[in-house]
Amino acid sequence: MAYDPRAATGIPTEPVGSLPRPAKLQEAYAKYDSGDIGKDELESLQDDAVKDSIEKFEATGSPIISDGEQRWSSFATYPIADTLAGTGLAPGLGPGGQFFAIFADGHGRQLPKLVSGPFKYNQHAADTLRKSIGYATKPMKQAVIAPSMLALLYPLKDPVEGYSREDFEAALVDECEKDIREAFAAGAERVSVDFTEGRLATREDPRNPWTGAGLLPHFIELNNRVMARFSAEERVNIGIHTCPGGDRDSVHSADVPYNNLLASMFDINAGYFLIQLASERDKDPVFESIGKNLRSDAEGVTQMAYLGTTVTQSPRVEAAQEICDQLVRAANFIDKQQIGSTDDCGFSPFSIDEKPNHGSPDYAREVAFANITSRVEGTRMAAEKLGVS
Repeated sequence: MAYDPRAATGIPTEPVGSLPRPAKLQEAYAKYDSGDIGKDELESLQDDAVKDSIEKFEATGSPIISDGEQRWSSFATYPIADTLAGTGLAPGLGPGGQFFAIFADGHGRQLPKLVSGPFKYNQHAADTLRKSIGYATKPMKQAVIAPSMLALLYPLKDPVEGYSREDFEAALVDECEKDIREAFAAGAERVSVDFTEGRLATREDPRNPWTGAGLLPHFIELNNRVMARFSAEERVNIGIHTCPGGDRDSVHSADVPYNNLLASMFDINAGYFLIQLASERDKDPVFESIGKNLRSDAEGVTQMAYLGTTVTQSPRVEAAQEICDQLVRAANFIDKQQIGSTDDCGFSPFSIDEKPNHGSPDYAREVAFANITSRVEGTRMAAEKLGVS
């Protein structure tokens, strides 16, 4: 029987993907990079964290869950490296690529650099999903990385000898399609594409040259090249996630005018969008922009807007009533039949994440599950109030 996003809560609700890794697992990643433990020990600890994540996720009442990306070192580089330090880097890649983001607290996250072709993923999201899905009794979703993020592997100005950007991007689109298809084949009911670079693409940060290169239209085109590989029926269950980052409780583009992105993001022919919103200071203009630009016919699909209702960088737990009120307010601007709810971002997109606002990653895990519980209940309350089923 096909997964029905409305069955449990009326208004659909869904997580983005990641959860904070336990401190013990974060330590294991560091020990693996330093050679102090082997891959078998790391994988055993990843498996323990997945079991715990799924058990606690299911206890929140969420109608669909993820494995929290506990087996990944990074939401952005899982296909091309085993760890953030670059252990297990895919062939044709080297260190010293572009910073995908420089965050408000001053730290940055750097990508590898393409040095030769052809480009291939080392692994796909389904490879870890297959290991996790047997622990779940509820439907699972899978996040994958956008082709627009990995397009940044190709140097901004210097061509790669013997391998054109066009050939690289053709291979990249093929790999992203395969990533999504294999995730569905492994049992995922929904697949969302992480597009955090979208808002950042309009920042024009001189420290990070790609942000001033006017790449947003090309990013949207790349994502649509992937979407074109899927039927309308398939795209109903393929989403796009946008947020201003969420690493070490800091962000990379929250100060960038949101409409720089929202005015064109819905040109991507995805079935639904997971949109950071709870941490946005002035929500009404964002609701209005979503309502104006969300499409009722995106190449045969009525688009859904899953609105962020929980702040993933804060130790404060949103009350269910607050979440309900936010969704009811949004219905003044957006068709209530096109509203869903989500978390602002993945709770911890990288394996080494100290969660300084929370004090520890273990406490951040407790907060994450409490927020998910509130989101599910608040969404159900909003559905009752709006008469959505």
